Amino acid sequence: MNIGYARVSTHEQTLALQHDALRAAQCALVFEDTISGITTARPGLDQALSHLREGDTLVVWRLDRLGRSLPHLIETVTRLQAQDIGFKSLTESIDTTTPGGVLIFHVFGALAQFERDLIRERTRAGLTAARARGKQGGRPKALSRIDPKKLETARRMAQDPATPISQICEFLGVSRWTVYRYFPRPQASGAEQETAQDDQ
Repeated sequence: MNIGYARVSTHEQTLALQHDALRAAQCALVFEDTISGITTARPGLDQALSHLREGDTLVVWRLDRLGRSLPHLIETVTRLQAQDIGFKSLTESIDTTTPGGVLIFHVFGALAQFERDLIRERTRAGLTAARARGKQGGRPKALSRIDPKKLETARRMAQDPATPISQICEFLGVSRWTVYRYFPRPQASGAEQETAQDDQ
């Protein structure tokens, strides 16, 4: 049995075109959502998936009606295949109940994995380059909640050797360790350095 799924992002859009295409594809049931593509919760899709049984086929008008992203699309179709459920996308003429359709999805899966690998590789390369320049990765939680303008003021305060560390700590509401680590000073007294080491 063919079960259809249709989705639009807003109430101003119409599902009529998708419904017509899905009915023409001999879908016995059509479930729908009016919800953004990036939204995780999709009641209509959940209902469609719950009605599918071994040997059935999930049909959509276009690939982007089903998946929030390429990885999500691959994950969903792979889960269907594991249950011996087919998938069809009418616009792209993809049908995983045929050898050609299965091949296309294997290619999609390989591309998605390639994209994830590239992102991981770029992230690692960026972190390595940052460490080589002596930079720390990310901002501490204590600073992430502080207004950027206030942080810039604290940075200028730290550049003035005459400004006590305690004054900067009080201004930001953070520890000496945080100030020493993320607001480098041109000069620091030996006593201040010892205090910073004690705080660590």
